[in-house]
Amino acid sequence: MPESDVLIAPLVIEYPFSRTTGPVIGAFFTALREGFVVGVRAADGRVIVPPVEYDPVTAEELTEIVEVGDAGVVTSWCWVAEPLDGQPLDGPFAWALITLDGADTPMLHAVDTGGDPARMATGMRVRARWRPVRPEGEDPDADDGVRYREGHILDIECFEPEESGAGTAGGAH
Repeated sequence: MPESDVLIAPLVIEYPFSRTTGPVIGAFFTALREGFVVGVRAADGRVIVPPVEYDPVTAEELTEIVEVGDAGVVTSWCWVAEPLDGQPLDGPFAWALITLDGADTPMLHAVDTGGDPARMATGMRVRARWRPVRPEGEDPDADDGVRYREGHILDIECFEPEESGAGTAGGAH
């Protein structure tokens, strides 16, 4: 077939909609931006963190938002000796299931022990290390190289062992 006989039909694939996070997940992300953590209370009284919209056992809709602590206990963990691109820390760290104070379910997050796997243990206490808050009046589009809180799970940069004395307070709310 000669080139002039080739039919061309341009196609642009678009997704002209946006998705809202909803009242439960939206409350979780808003709390993270403000420097604290929330979960949701199930009908049986369990507090689930991160919150879900429906009870994983009964499928009942969940709406009662509950504040929990930004520290907790490691229930399980694995060591990452050589982090991959896109992981939350550049040096060796642990992925851990952490049950925050006031929660009944663990959440997955990174734990920074300064690269020392001997400082990691099941049952140890850890505390959130928060991203800084963007200074008042600073242009949100300015790139100063600092990652500020924005309502994202990585507003908690990682967790750190409590006995290290490291970590910063989450902030007022």
